[in-house]
Amino acid sequence: MRWVAVIWLLLSAGPAAATQDAWPALFDVAGVAADDVLNIRAAPRADAPILGTLAPDATGVEVVAPNGRETWGQVNTGEGTGWVSLRFLARQPGQWQGAFPPLASCFGTEPFWTVRVDGDTARWSTPEGEIEGLVTARAGSLSRRDRHGLRVALADGSRIDGIIGWRACNDGMSDRAYGLSFDALHRDDVLSGCCTLAR
Repeated sequence: MRWVAVIWLLLSAGPAAATQDAWPALFDVAGVAADDVLNIRAAPRADAPILGTLAPDATGVEVVAPNGRETWGQVNTGEGTGWVSLRFLARQPGQWQGAFPPLASCFGTEPFWTVRVDGDTARWSTPEGEIEGLVTARAGSLSRRDRHGLRVALADGSRIDGIIGWRACNDGMSDRAYGLSFDALHRDDVLSGCCTLAR
């Protein structure tokens, strides 16, 4: 009888581990009146100073990380970060730990570069210009749920082979925060930067 209970516990624990929420993630504002706004605050408290607002119908809001109790979420605003109440945000589906992140772009500074992703199309940008491309591979790590691979083939015959890491990242130019890092090879250059889900 004891073995039946142990097996039941193991089986019931499996799906919960497989569907653990991933951070960062995209959310939509929900439960805010049409004539109101969702406040972005300086700290995860209702009495903290207001830094900005989100419209009551805002979608695709990137929450970089939650506070310890997962009642507030850190978001970028201006050149820094603030906090919004998760009570008024609805998580978009399909964002669990181990799933490929819904990337909008990855970027780096000094030198400045950006890889924008929209479905299977991509665009490589530098101060010198832009090159169209195609996403030819998205892959998860064989041994880690916090690493993913991204391959982009560019129209000039080159390609970008990158690794996305689920860890805190800073662009080095502002106080904005990101939850995804990016390291890649392009031609003979090593690129290091951050990724965002926000469009």
